[in-house]
Amino acid sequence: MSNTKPEQPKRRPLVAVIGDARVEPGGTKDRLAEEVGRLLVDAGYRVLTGGLGGVMEAACRGARSSSRYQSGDTVAVLPGHDPGEANEFVDVAIPSGLDHVRNSIVAHADAMIAIGGGAGTMSEICLAWIYKRLIVALRVDGWSGKVADQRVDERVRYPNEPDDRVFGAASPVDAVRTVVERVGRFTRQHGTIRQRGEP
Repeated sequence: MSNTKPEQPKRRPLVAVIGDARVEPGGTKDRLAEEVGRLLVDAGYRVLTGGLGGVMEAACRGARSSSRYQSGDTVAVLPGHDPGEANEFVDVAIPSGLDHVRNSIVAHADAMIAIGGGAGTMSEICLAWIYKRLIVALRVDGWSGKVADQRVDERVRYPNEPDDRVFGAASPVDAVRTVVERVGRFTRQHGTIRQRGEP
């Protein structure tokens, strides 16, 4: 009898797709988010959202439409206590009971793609920046368009990445290509907040 353990399947990275909680069905952001979700699963990623409507629902719907889709490819961290609040395209619903604070969990994804969005989206972008995550922002109305191609602040997250910034994207293809090309270079983990006087 062999003592070798069976090889564990490789973890499939999670990419958070964030943005407007309400979008026009069939409108620009709805179509962009759906294509982003599909392309991410096509490329071998799982999709993480806040699990509700708008960009979140469209990204999950797109993920489900991929020919490479598998059960478990759409994951949601919900703001409330009820897993039934998740949109119909969510496979794994995690009710957090944390309301907007759940944005901090979403921001721990391996990478993030932002599509429009208001204050909640901006909070996720800021947290992902602090947590040293790769952030890609589509150049559309909302916070994603405002921060695309800019740094959130002047902290040096990656000394060997002088062009570190929120990477702007002109299209879903451009956004997902940026994730594929760069995510392996954005793997540092955030340390704890230091007390005054600590090095």
